Amino acid sequence: MSGPLASLKVLDFSTLLPGPFATLMLADMGAEVLRVESPTRPDMVRLLPPSEDGVSAVHGYLNRSKRCLALDLKKAEARQVVHELVKDYDIVVEQFRPGVMDKLGVGYETLKAINPGLIYCSITGYGQDGPYRDRAGHDLNYLALAGMTSYNGRRDSGPAPMAFQVADIAGGSCHAVMGILAAVVHRQQTGEGQHLDIAMTDAAFALHGLAAPPALVAGEDPALEGTTLNGGGFYDCYRTRDGRYLSVAGLEPQFFSQFCQAIGRPDLTSKGLSQDAQTVAEVKAGIAEALAGQDYDHWCALFADLDCCVEPVLSFSEAAAHPQLRARNMVVDVPRHDGGHQRQVASPFKFSATPVGYRFSGARIGQHNREVLRERGLDDDAIQRLRDAGALGGDA
Repeated sequence: MSGPLASLKVLDFSTLLPGPFATLMLADMGAEVLRVESPTRPDMVRLLPPSEDGVSAVHGYLNRSKRCLALDLKKAEARQVVHELVKDYDIVVEQFRPGVMDKLGVGYETLKAINPGLIYCSITGYGQDGPYRDRAGHDLNYLALAGMTSYNGRRDSGPAPMAFQVADIAGGSCHAVMGILAAVVHRQQTGEGQHLDIAMTDAAFALHGLAAPPALVAGEDPALEGTTLNGGGFYDCYRTRDGRYLSVAGLEPQFFSQFCQAIGRPDLTSKGLSQDAQTVAEVKAGIAEALAGQDYDHWCALFADLDCCVEPVLSFSEAAAHPQLRARNMVVDVPRHDGGHQRQVASPFKFSATPVGYRFSGARIGQHNREVLRERGLDDDAIQRLRDAGALGGDA
């Protein structure tokens, strides 16, 4: 496996979305990622439809290029395998509630004693301390507590779920990868490992890039449709005559002026930057009326040649087929284990010297048991003893 992170070896104990998406990014960039999965409590992602080659397509994507070892960590023999692996796999990613990995005998202090240079990343909803450390939660809960959901939605219908998992991915996955790579740089300079405490609620709270300063400095809390970027201005989506939608985002005067000319409403140009609620409502109503007067195809053809920040609202399938995303090779064919291929979203990272790569789609539980254990020097008899002890499970 090539890639800029080809020197990194990661043990991944995570399930569902945040941890696996983080290690997906690491694997795409060349890191060797070994998933350690329970043979008795399967990752729920494995059960999500549809399936190809008997494997969930979601699992096939989130866990591509990762080998899989099925260990029951409640067995002492399985914990010993992890203790051996961590001598080489010097980055750990886990997503259990605080204290669970310690109870299983594979917590940070235990593994650090084996490998002092270990980088150990814990992704949780609320962090390793604080009154909510043991509380259950999901993406919507983290965004709600972080103050983000309060201004996402419409005044007349109230707060709404985000269209994708902002806290899980932008919060947990991306911040985990950034933290891990920062810790790798530190270790290269000092030889010292460390424990990373990534709380998805913290990370979501940190994403209030434009809303936090007015709230913290002037006490101005963002409200539903109360800011320029959440529907409080003309920056919004508008319905066409045939029921499709266009995104209108030309905030800068030169863009908005061109847009107003294109829709036959040059009179709105001078009102685009107004913060007055009545004026904003007038501008939005004028845009809505104009765009509702023609079909989607008409507007797409018109705006294709204009540089005014108007684009069609596409379905996922339409986006995957769009010339821009096709030119960027954002859908790839990844080898399946049956010899076929699965269409997947590509890595967005474009490196000139160390390109990303895709080895295979997500593996079956324990598919690489024998391969991984043989690399650690275990012969067939030793592997069978692990299986007989109930420490090893899965397909191989």
